Amino acid sequence: MAELSTDKTASTELWVERTGTRLYTGKSSRGAAVLIGSESVPGVFTPGELLKIALAACSGMSSDFPISRRLGDNYDATIRVSGTADRENEVYPQLDEVLELDLSELDADAQERLIMLIERSVEKVCTVGRTLKAGTKVTLTIDTEA
Repeated sequence: MAELSTDKTASTELWVERTGTRLYTGKSSRGAAVLIGSESVPGVFTPGELLKIALAACSGMSSDFPISRRLGDNYDATIRVSGTADRENEVYPQLDEVLELDLSELDADAQERLIMLIERSVEKVCTVGRTLKAGTKVTLTIDTEA
């Protein structure tokens, strides 16, 4: 089983298996699976879409505690993420997130404080966002004996 991460502290192994032309299944040692492929293939995520979803999910999870402390555990939230790829350079020059959250039960001061706490929490603990902002070293090793 090939492991993409060389992080020795990570206990979950992650890999993708090719299932067709430009079609892969991403898997984890915890039993999760996600279909990955070209934009033209129905029912799959592109790698870029997964990157955006990871960012949105990380922001949501990073802000979950301060929001639930003020709104209760059953609050509704949607985080939309967008960004167009620069195909000439094959990068996403900008990713934009919008957190949709009903704060109508809070007064204006409480809303402002919560928004500040959300922003601070995401900036401090969203590993995906922090990694994207900082940049990261990526290596690829080709194992010809697999």
